[in-house]
Amino acid sequence: MTYIIGEIGQNHNGSVDLCKLLVDVAARPVKDDLFGNDLKQMDAVKLTKRDLSQELSSTQMKSLYNSPHSFGETYGEHRAFLELNDEEHFEVYKYTKEKGLDFVETLCAIGCLSLLKLFTPDRLKVASRDLTNLPLLSALAETKIPIIVSTGMSGVKELDLALQTINKYHNNISILHCVSEYPTRYENVNLKTITYLKKQYPQYSIGYSDHTIGISTPIAAVAMGAEIIEKHITLDRNLKGTDQKGSLAIEGIYRMVRDIRNLDASMGEEKMEIVNSVESARNKLERSIATNKNLKKGSIITEEDIHLLSPGNGVKWVDKNHVLGKELISDIQKDEIIYLKNIK
Repeated sequence: MTYIIGEIGQNHNGSVDLCKLLVDVAARPVKDDLFGNDLKQMDAVKLTKRDLSQELSSTQMKSLYNSPHSFGETYGEHRAFLELNDEEHFEVYKYTKEKGLDFVETLCAIGCLSLLKLFTPDRLKVASRDLTNLPLLSALAETKIPIIVSTGMSGVKELDLALQTINKYHNNISILHCVSEYPTRYENVNLKTITYLKKQYPQYSIGYSDHTIGISTPIAAVAMGAEIIEKHITLDRNLKGTDQKGSLAIEGIYRMVRDIRNLDASMGEEKMEIVNSVESARNKLERSIATNKNLKKGSIITEEDIHLLSPGNGVKWVDKNHVLGKELISDIQKDEIIYLKNIK
């Protein structure tokens, strides 16, 4: 079953309470109304932790930031406003576990490992921009916590080097195909990268981190074999913040999870067979051998006497030799099914 991560990132806008509301949305029960099935909810939420002392150049920290999405006069003030401290991350972690979800944490600097003094996330995430940050990869891998890496800014060379770095400590790794374009144009998604990664790296779980608008692309990714789906979530796409517009809001989250769970159930096995659930339709709609004229008792049935009509609970054309040349034991009107009980 697909592992679905709701990426809160910093869509909490610096508020623990807003963050908990997003956890509530991710944990909401999911139901397929058509068949009345209760479906599995989202599996995990993900937060992002930055250490601003290891994040930006002094010039960038001090630069004016007058965007409509700004939470401060300078870019540094803006970034600081959006950071939850270690204790606040721990509070959200505990709330998430109470709701029955896994907690994934993106750590953007070695200094962020201070979180691990308070709790252990179920998985650590390496952001696309940090796939080449080999010192960070080593520090994260040394914890032995399962790691998810995103490939949004890298090619094969960068990915292989990252995997080699992590493999020095463990091989519990998942790779997410990703395109670091916000939002991602559909012609740039290249979902076939998923099948490429599955062939080239069969020892790892392969998934997809989506930045397109809507739910069609992550659902298609599951159909192509993605085992993990990560998608930004928000309470309202009109909230302040650069990631809000490209995120799924409440109903979109529900529809995506519902459709992925139904797709999970649809995948089946690599075989072809008549499933039990179609038996009633088969009996009703398939065709059986029937009379094309009135036939009297004692008539010997010839091919000129028959054609095919529904329902499908009689003799099929492939078995016509069970009927042809046989004698009727009773009269049969035109356009009626010839059952074996009607013949000698």
